[in-house]
Amino acid sequence: MLIQIIAVGKLKEKYLVQGIQEYAKRLNPYIKFQMIEVADEKAPDTLSDAEVSIVKEREGERILTHVKESAHVIALAIGGQLWSSEELAAELDRLGTYGSSHVAFVIGGSHGLSDQVLRRAQQKLSFGRMTLPHQLMRLVLTEQIYRAVKINRGEPYHK
Repeated sequence: MLIQIIAVGKLKEKYLVQGIQEYAKRLNPYIKFQMIEVADEKAPDTLSDAEVSIVKEREGERILTHVKESAHVIALAIGGQLWSSEELAAELDRLGTYGSSHVAFVIGGSHGLSDQVLRRAQQKLSFGRMTLPHQLMRLVLTEQIYRAVKINRGEPYHK
């Protein structure tokens, strides 16, 4: 199974990079895992609604260039479904067995995802109503993917 995380922006924080690298290393024996970073759109801190739409659209175009036709896309979105770790594990197992062995999770930039990316997604996933930095979400999601793999294998890690 190939699981990708396609995310806007380059991670600069060393602790986040190291955390993701650790979980990626742990995933290596079980699945093919890729982290793909696309450039964020440079923009001032204060933008009009129209300017925010343009930023999301441009970032969305960059994201979609990395989404293969065969990929099952799960977009991280505040309005998405709330899954437990067990439900994520079950969904990845279902997709690997009956759906697509290529899953692409998509994390937008600070303004979120474009409508075009959200339309391409087969599912939308939320990690709750709290706002979290999109850079931190990469680490949290990578850990949850690792946890899901361990749950599906019946191996100790998940508690």
